[in-house]
Amino acid sequence: MSWSDLLTGQRPTHAPDFSVLTGPAPDPFLIHPADRAGLLAYRDLRREAFVRDQALFAGTDRDDLDDDPRTIVLVAKAEDGTVLGGVRLAPATDPDIGWWTGSRLVVHPHLRTAGVGAALVRAACAHAENADVLRFEATVQTAHAKLFARLGWERLGSTAINGRPHIAMRWPIDRIERLTNATKALLADVLAPLATANNLGGTGFRGDDGAPVPGSDLIAACDAILPSMVERDPEWAGWCAVLVNLNDLAAMGADPVGLLDAVGAPTRSTLTGIVRGLAAAAEAWNVPVLGGHTQVGVPAALSVTALGRTPAPVRGGGGRPGHELRLTADTEGGWRPGYHSRQWDSTSRRSGAELRALGRVVAWAAPAAAKDVSMAGIAGTTGMLAEASGLGAELDIARIPRPEQATLGAWLTCFPGFAMLTADRPGTPAPATGPARSAVCGRLVPGGGVRLRWPDGATTTAVPGTVTGLGES
Repeated sequence: MSWSDLLTGQRPTHAPDFSVLTGPAPDPFLIHPADRAGLLAYRDLRREAFVRDQALFAGTDRDDLDDDPRTIVLVAKAEDGTVLGGVRLAPATDPDIGWWTGSRLVVHPHLRTAGVGAALVRAACAHAENADVLRFEATVQTAHAKLFARLGWERLGSTAINGRPHIAMRWPIDRIERLTNATKALLADVLAPLATANNLGGTGFRGDDGAPVPGSDLIAACDAILPSMVERDPEWAGWCAVLVNLNDLAAMGADPVGLLDAVGAPTRSTLTGIVRGLAAAAEAWNVPVLGGHTQVGVPAALSVTALGRTPAPVRGGGGRPGHELRLTADTEGGWRPGYHSRQWDSTSRRSGAELRALGRVVAWAAPAAAKDVSMAGIAGTTGMLAEASGLGAELDIARIPRPEQATLGAWLTCFPGFAMLTADRPGTPAPATGPARSAVCGRLVPGGGVRLRWPDGATTTAVPGTVTGLGES
């Protein structure tokens, strides 16, 4: 039966197609952002449903969101262009901090059991997550709450709109948890054979960014670069191999003294690019490459070991309940071409003096605990610092320093170039941060995991438990 048959009430004149070889036919409608004609048709459906039929609003159901240029309207259209239904979604705050709401879901009255409403809800959820949203909510008429629950929405509580009962509901977004599961969750299991007293940093430093070398003031750090990144962008990979290792030393409060590299490349061209990146970074930070291993004609591989010195290394697990969490990050720059929303590049634009000043932030501050933001992103690294301290953490979403051109969802889950998380007593003076921005944006709390605190006082779970499973350091 066609949509026009359903809308006009006519019976089909053709036999139904019961295809068993090709499977069921695709849904005979598409959902996409509304054009002007679609927007007008959507508003007509809203007026018919919410003003005339339900009398939920008097005169008009339009509100400020309809005039907000950030509002997105999704409509379901039949093949002939007929608008079958629609829904709108928009940021709940200005500026946008990754908290959006969905509203004014409407379906043509003859089609309310045809799957259009459920499809619109799913499309709105997908659109929100694709826009890097971290909190997505809706206030749903009580009669429709079961539909939302079947689709996976969580009930928050009862409320009312113009005296009519509604249910506040939330779509669970697990973007941060998926990232930590993909990058860090397996560490405890796979490193179990090394979990003895003298391994993995030793007592007090297990899982830290660098490891104290017994009997000395040396700190050693080692990081590898993804082979796919080495092949795709070898010079950038060489630069980043130095960057991430020097960030590890910086988080320990150590001054770098030298680097060792291990490089494999399938071709001379790739190898040349890697070495150029390593050399440029070593010169920028004024840290010598002491030696290493180089091989051509093999699959791409790159790792660097960095050595630094400090008489008083800063632990990742030195936090205490009530300690304030501070993020110090270089928010200038932009997304690395080819790595949008995944890698932020500020360091390649900095002078050597600026880079070295950034590397001294933790040493100058001497906080109770510190970690550099790694593959787990800002929220995941917060969880690692909290876990090493035997605690949980809360992050105040609106207080996190971030670039204007980065959504908060992307910023919390990307590699940010240079970013340090520190924990210390409330009221501790802000450190000298060089060209970076710095702000207290959270706290360590009893328990585990990471929660996000929003401007309305609500909290959402970013990481439900430990990040690495390595536990307290």
